[in-house]
Amino acid sequence: MSAGPPIATATTAPSPSVRSRSLLRLVLEEGGPGVTYFALTNACNARCEFCNFSRDKLPRAAWKFVDRQGAFDAIDILLRQGIRYLVLYGGEPLLHPDVGAIARRATERGMSPLLITNGALLKPHRVRELADAGIRQFVISIDAASVEIHEDNRGLPGVCGRIREAVRTLDELGLSPIASVTMSRLVDYEALPGFLQSLGFRSVCFSYPINHLGSSFLGFSDSRLVNYATEELVEAFERVKRLKRRLHVTNPTASLEEMQRFARGEAQRFECLGGYRYFHLDWNLDVWRCHFWDRPMCSIYEFDSAQRIRDGCTRCMIDCYRDSSVLQQVAVSVHDAYRAAGGGRWREAAGALTRRQNWSSIGALLEELPYVSRFASRRAAARP
Repeated sequence: MSAGPPIATATTAPSPSVRSRSLLRLVLEEGGPGVTYFALTNACNARCEFCNFSRDKLPRAAWKFVDRQGAFDAIDILLRQGIRYLVLYGGEPLLHPDVGAIARRATERGMSPLLITNGALLKPHRVRELADAGIRQFVISIDAASVEIHEDNRGLPGVCGRIREAVRTLDELGLSPIASVTMSRLVDYEALPGFLQSLGFRSVCFSYPINHLGSSFLGFSDSRLVNYATEELVEAFERVKRLKRRLHVTNPTASLEEMQRFARGEAQRFECLGGYRYFHLDWNLDVWRCHFWDRPMCSIYEFDSAQRIRDGCTRCMIDCYRDSSVLQQVAVSVHDAYRAAGGGRWREAAGALTRRQNWSSIGALLEELPYVSRFASRRAAARP
């Protein structure tokens, strides 16, 4: 599906009323702020075994980069649809020549851009440029609890030294980066906290092992490193839960327990909000409900509220969607209650507010409150 021509208002700044909608209004009117994961490119300079973006799997001739003006158009369209957080990733997003300009555009429009990177190109001057463009959260991939294993899997000699220097620079800027660790057989969970701390990290998020996706996103592989028997996977989630005693793990406990139920084939308690509050946008400017689905929803130029999907899906365990859905569940329930009350359906409104999963969602928010409030304050400080 190719992107159509720009709509008439795509390149004009959104109105102040669109930009300044309060968090409360977004909760009541839409279920809270939305998130789009924007893959700027499929190009990557690493060769991770558990990823098909790997430079030795995807030939350079197949590399694609989103058009700069198309990215600008996308930001304006997404803002009108209640998207307030834009996660810039790839492939490796720092290979895109316009990543800084795209981040700045998002910041100027009132969004909060985040960056996910392998850190190989994250030199101190680049860190400062990106922070100046408005990026307040840097997520840096780590695969193991030792320099040798991580750099061997990545095929990036010396990257740990560059990551340590980048983290030091981020600390100087008052920004706290997060280590992103894929749950794989490379990870020594007991040794991981000490290794991450030696690199300067104080927080970690875990990516759940994925060996199949249907979308354009290639961040998966049918690899021995991420293929687990059921009880092995359940135990891996248990190890992550235990790490919370030693290190700040951003994955909510309620979500980790949900993933244990998923691994066992048990009933899920939280609907995924992918396609409703969270979206994947690729380098072709196609919008997908998430990484898992095998067909896009539409071109970004056709994207409006009509395409939103909310069908209670729990078909996958992609962390960025499932974790966020746990945290935002209570906001969506408030939205459901607000709409029902507005239509005089008082029993339905009461039912939305008293859903069992709301209490777990509130608990997850309280668990992550220090991180959420810190990031929210940085978002406010960066707002133009």
